[in-house]
Amino acid sequence: MFEVNPVINTIKEIRERTNMLRTYLDYDVKAEKLVEVSRELEAPEIWNDPDHAQALGKERSALEAVVKTIQELDEGCDDIEGLVELAIEEEDEDTFNDAEAELADLTAKLEKLEFRRMFSGEQDANNCYLDIQSGSGGTEAQDWAEMLMRMYLRWGEAHGFKTEAIEVTDGDVAGIKGCTIKYSGEYAFGWLRTETGVHRLVRKSPFDSSGRRHTSFASAFVYPAIDDNIEIDINPADLRVDTFRASGAGGQHVNKTDSAIRITHLPTGLVVECQDERSQHKNRAKAMSVLQARLNQIEEEKRAAEEASTRKSLVGSGDRSERIRTYNFPQGRVTDHRINLTIYRLDEVVEGDLKQLIDPILQEHQADLLASLSDE
Repeated sequence: MFEVNPVINTIKEIRERTNMLRTYLDYDVKAEKLVEVSRELEAPEIWNDPDHAQALGKERSALEAVVKTIQELDEGCDDIEGLVELAIEEEDEDTFNDAEAELADLTAKLEKLEFRRMFSGEQDANNCYLDIQSGSGGTEAQDWAEMLMRMYLRWGEAHGFKTEAIEVTDGDVAGIKGCTIKYSGEYAFGWLRTETGVHRLVRKSPFDSSGRRHTSFASAFVYPAIDDNIEIDINPADLRVDTFRASGAGGQHVNKTDSAIRITHLPTGLVVECQDERSQHKNRAKAMSVLQARLNQIEEEKRAAEEASTRKSLVGSGDRSERIRTYNFPQGRVTDHRINLTIYRLDEVVEGDLKQLIDPILQEHQADLLASLSDE
């Protein structure tokens, strides 16, 4: 007779885990949004704006990855239960084996979605940048920074990301002082966001004629690539709007009415004017567009300054509270201090095999999320 209970218990477990995902991933909201996005993409005029259409297509794919998978999990459980009942009724071993095979596929699909849920952050799906800066240790630290750059480039290429070293500053004697790598691909930031921190190297320095052991530091800083259109909410109370008569040529209507607009953004002191149009309404719309763009630029510069400040704070101090990982060459081991994980595969790691380090960190986050959901 068939081993029915393990299959029934697994189906029950899949249903429970799927329901947890349904709550955590806001299934109902995403299902409604998917209908809206799909309807918008079906409109012929959407292709008048290819960039918007492309963005919507990307959004639909992300929504489908959640909505359709959860639907398939629900339907799959029903189908497998039906197969099990049929197998028992007909005493058909082949049908039961089919049910077990489908159950294995369904479990794999569930685990993939559970892993993907770790990338549910607002910017996890974005492309990203990785900055590496050498810390204290002179030439030894600069050589270490170059080793890290090579390690992360190899990891990115092995995972199918498009990688580009868009800026590299050579070291004084060897290695690099710093670099910036861009990663393009699905969930680039989600995969790399846990790599920010100080990376500590322990080894016998090839640059020391006495062959003494040296400790060097380099920092990694990961940040998401931001879309061009940063949302800036402009409070009407922060604006002073003045109208005046347009100057210069433009016809009798332009010169005889106060159609020109001057907008002052009081918090920043920014002033924009527009008098191109005969309509005061159109001039105001254009002026607001210019103000939006200028405020966006200020926001970009502020964000860049914050990133630079964070990078500076990470470099070179060697403070244990900043250190995320130690690479010990004499002992051939790597230790991630955040989860007290030590592996003795240092050669594989420096060649870009970071799966054994990155995956446990992400899984640790996932376990915390599952625990918090169970408590609710």
